[in-house]
Amino acid sequence: MRILIVEDEKEIADGITEILKMEGYTSDAVYDGEEGLDYILTGAYDLVLLDVMLPGLDGFEIVKRARAEGIDTPVIMLTAKSQVSDKIQGLDFGADDYLTKPFDAGELLARIRARVRKTADIKGSTISAFDIVLDSSDYQLKKGDKAIKLSKTEFQMLECLMINKGQILPKDMIINKVWGFDEAGDYNSLEVYISFLRKKLKFVGAKAGIMTQKGVGYYLGGGDE
Repeated sequence: MRILIVEDEKEIADGITEILKMEGYTSDAVYDGEEGLDYILTGAYDLVLLDVMLPGLDGFEIVKRARAEGIDTPVIMLTAKSQVSDKIQGLDFGADDYLTKPFDAGELLARIRARVRKTADIKGSTISAFDIVLDSSDYQLKKGDKAIKLSKTEFQMLECLMINKGQILPKDMIINKVWGFDEAGDYNSLEVYISFLRKKLKFVGAKAGIMTQKGVGYYLGGGDE
């Protein structure tokens, strides 16, 4: 799961990054509103932590523009403002949740888990899609009583496909979600890992499979395609 942090106070952004890293989340941080909007519009993130007071564009305007462009990524707004009117404004513009600074790390993580549960069938440390289960506690792919271990890259890629089951994900989006914008990921690496995952899905006897949309990308189907 990849999370975008849009926060102009670098110390706060770095602190959140460390909290997320300890919980096994992958994250990117940007420090101004215009760059934050650009990153959100890529659709490469599973959740956004968005500060309200930002240089360039404020958080309210960012979430408003993102929703207008059809981006439905969950957004948790972070702000020092505690007034009810500000919370209402953020929610009205399309934010999913609101957390007032200073906040407890445990509360932040709980809010993140709550948001993710609304976009996937997640129970504790597992994600379910069609007839397969992905267990983040031990990086295993499971189908019935059969299981197989995944590498970290395989896990992140399958997690991305399962959360967005049935939805065609462009190759660039998958690369950015798994390797990040600044890391070494390319089409050849993507195809290699897709091949690995298909073999492991076959090993556990899954009906679910990774389908190719020629010239576009991949999606997780239920096995009837």
